[in-house]
Amino acid sequence: MDHPAALHIALFGTSADPPHQGHSAILAWLATQFDHVAVWTANNPFKAHQSDLGDRFRMLELMIDELKTPPQRVQVHPELSHMRTVVTLERARQIWPQAHFSLVIGADLVEQLPTWHRAEDIFAAASILVIPRPGYELTEASLANLRQRTRVSVAAMPAIDVSSSRYRHCDDAPALAPELTPAVQAYIAQHHLYPCPQNSTEPLTTP
Repeated sequence: MDHPAALHIALFGTSADPPHQGHSAILAWLATQFDHVAVWTANNPFKAHQSDLGDRFRMLELMIDELKTPPQRVQVHPELSHMRTVVTLERARQIWPQAHFSLVIGADLVEQLPTWHRAEDIFAAASILVIPRPGYELTEASLANLRQRTRVSVAAMPAIDVSSSRYRHCDDAPALAPELTPAVQAYIAQHHLYPCPQNSTEPLTTP
C-alpha cells in the first residue's frame, strides 16, 4: 500500500510592521519550493511595535491575497503566533503531525539562532532555510555552527534591499510607498498607521 508523501512546510514568521514588497517576494519564492507556506506575526519582547498585532495580521492577509500563487499555498496562521519560536514549532506539529518543517530566517539571525530559547529543540523540530539579506555575508564559516545542529540551506534568491524598519524610520513614509504592496498601502492610509515623524529605534531583526 502506498503512503502519501509528507507535506513539506515552510514556517515564515515576521514582525510585519508593516509587511512589504520584500516579504511578498520571499513568500512568492517559497510558494514555488514548498507544499505549504505558513505565515504568522507575533509580538517580539525586544521590539517596540508601532502597530497592533491585529493590524499586522490583516496586512499580511492583504499582502498574501495579492500573490499569484496556487490557492491556499500561502496562508496566515494566527494559531502559530507566539514570542517563542519553539512554541510555534510545537503548535505546528500538532496541526501537521507528519510534515517536514523548514524554519525560514533572515541572514541576520544566523548567529543569533543558537542562543534562542530551547534552541536545540528548534533544531530537532525543523531544518533551517536562510534568506539572504543585504549586509550579511553567508559563507560556509558563518553557517558552520548551524550545520552542526540541523540541516541548513540558503534560498536561491537575491538579497532584497527593502525593510520595514526603513519605512518606519523615514521622515516621509509615503515617499517610500513603492516598498509596500497596494493593498497594504491602502490599509495603512485607511487606519492612519505609522504617522510621521517616526520614533522607532529598534534594530531590524526579521526578514
